[in-house]
Amino acid sequence: MPRRYFPDISLPHTVLRLLRRHTRRFGRDRRGNVAIIFGLALLPLAFAVGAAIDYSVANRTKAALDAYADAAALLAVNKASLSVSATTAQTNAINFFKAQVASLAGVTGSTVSVSVSDSSLGRNSIVNYEAAVPTSFMSIANINSLDVRGSSTAASALPSYIDFYLLLDNTPSMGVGATPSDVSKMVSNTSDKCAFACHQMDAAPNDYYGLAKKLGVTMRVDVVRSATQQLMDTASTSQTVSNQFRMAIYTFGAAAQQAGLTRIFSLSSSLSSAKTAANNIDLMTVPYQNYASDTDTDFSVLTQMNSEITSPGDGATSGAPQKVLFFVSDGVADADNGACTQPTTAGQDPQTNKKYTRCQEPLNPSLCTSIKKRGIKIAVLYTTYLALPTNGWYMSWIDPFNKGPYGPSPNSKIAQNMQSCASPGLYFEVSPTQGIADAMTALFQKAVQSARLTK
Repeated sequence: MPRRYFPDISLPHTVLRLLRRHTRRFGRDRRGNVAIIFGLALLPLAFAVGAAIDYSVANRTKAALDAYADAAALLAVNKASLSVSATTAQTNAINFFKAQVASLAGVTGSTVSVSVSDSSLGRNSIVNYEAAVPTSFMSIANINSLDVRGSSTAASALPSYIDFYLLLDNTPSMGVGATPSDVSKMVSNTSDKCAFACHQMDAAPNDYYGLAKKLGVTMRVDVVRSATQQLMDTASTSQTVSNQFRMAIYTFGAAAQQAGLTRIFSLSSSLSSAKTAANNIDLMTVPYQNYASDTDTDFSVLTQMNSEITSPGDGATSGAPQKVLFFVSDGVADADNGACTQPTTAGQDPQTNKKYTRCQEPLNPSLCTSIKKRGIKIAVLYTTYLALPTNGWYMSWIDPFNKGPYGPSPNSKIAQNMQSCASPGLYFEVSPTQGIADAMTALFQKAVQSARLTK
């Protein structure tokens, strides 16, 4: 019998039953949870990735701003800025930071504060900034910007302004040979075995000074002249600001007849001009042998020097410089002085018949005390007084307080008194085998360092 088709009026109920059955199966099935969870988490994950990107941009921007802050802090304390006031340096640092931020895309609402201060120890600068970095992805959550902030500090020592007054011994004893070989050359070429190139005008150019020039002997005064010129170059390159150091140059006199404090170069910041003027440093001349009984080295020039140096300042500004007396000598006086610490000889000028009490003794440190009491530092370069065993006068009158084969032993009265003259830490002794130029440079650097430490 053929099959007949009847509509299945229960189809909706069947579909519902199937749907319920499959739903229950889907609910029991754990294989699709990952996909469902991923779908549910996709939005916050996308937001987190976007936030990470925004934070990365903000960190890169902060790194740039930190670099600008560092540069601004250093700008306020660098060499060029030390020549201007703290207020000007502060303004320059602010303008620099703002100019750099203006070129940095995407930074809004930036503010910067700079504090620049000077103290006795130096200059300090502090830079603080704040800025807003716009966001891209985080704006979905109504977070339109990220705040960044930072700070930077810098410091440098302020330059110490110093006036140097160079007092250079150019008396006849500085005509001795600069080295043992120079001494030997003079001794072997003079009938009286004299190591001194005395500049005797009534015999020039055939005096011992002329002989030394002819033989190519380098005298102690020649080395002092050259060293002084080199010192000007050292001072020039050591300056951290313009006109930081000023120099004045003095000797004991060009001629014995006018012996006394003699200015070779007036106090000036033109170190190149000082170098040129130093070329005029030369050995003191004497008009004839035994002039004034050879009393040509009178350290009373230190008293005159004290009057020449104005009151010192703290060195913080060019208007209040510290003062340093730079004293170069072999440390032995030879003057008309009845109040002598050593045995004296009665002398007489061969032409004027004037009588003298010849005193040969180490420097009297009390001449330096009054200078130091005013706050003026004294840097002493002792050019070791050479032993002259072939010279009878030396052995009788100088050797007793100048023991040692080529210069004093540690117990030498000359060395002790020269060191007593110097301010603490500013004494240097240079032996015949050492370079006076190097010694003057070292002493200059010690004087500058000492000035910085005491501020």
